[in-house]
Amino acid sequence: MTEEEMSNWSAIFESAIQSGDPAHDLEHIRRVVLNTKKIAKTENLSMEVLLPAAWLHDCVHVAKNSPERSTASQLAADHAVNTLKRHGYPKEHFNAIHHAIEAHSFSANISPHSIEAKVLQDADRIDALGAVGLSRCLMLGGHMGSDLYHSEDPFAKNRPLNDTDYCIDHFFAKLLGLKNTMQTKAGKALAEKRTKFLSDFLKQLRSEIG
Repeated sequence: MTEEEMSNWSAIFESAIQSGDPAHDLEHIRRVVLNTKKIAKTENLSMEVLLPAAWLHDCVHVAKNSPERSTASQLAADHAVNTLKRHGYPKEHFNAIHHAIEAHSFSANISPHSIEAKVLQDADRIDALGAVGLSRCLMLGGHMGSDLYHSEDPFAKNRPLNDTDYCIDHFFAKLLGLKNTMQTKAGKALAEKRTKFLSDFLKQLRSEIG
């Protein structure tokens, strides 16, 4: 796929994306596309499967606190393939694109079986780490009405984690462990660096709130 073809298709894909929450907006999708390209380059992969999968991985929005959240990636995969069919995308890529999208989600808990699915999963999870990941966590917490931290036990030393009510709990419930789920060498390297940023933030926060 040439750069011109990629640009033309990207415009089509972007128009098919539903509006999401502050952490799953168009900028998130653009960053995942960028992460996907970076990892694909190190793996020497073509973009025929990865480009549409990255652009359309969150094309259907289901709220984070919805009981249907675990089905979001499968709904997105179905919608993505239907969109590709309407625009005449080569049908030989549909199954691979569908699997990459449905397997990217943390909440869906679907194992990625193809290298493209592994790349997309890493690309999406990397966006939950580092400065961007920190910002997304706090933005979404504010959007959902969560407190920043538990006033008596900010780092959950003596209580169960509750990342619905407290943003900082989400670091321990999910974010800090994402580096251990990476599927590609490039993904692991990026995740290690960005996880350190989150750990340093927690150290600074601890020093400021006592």
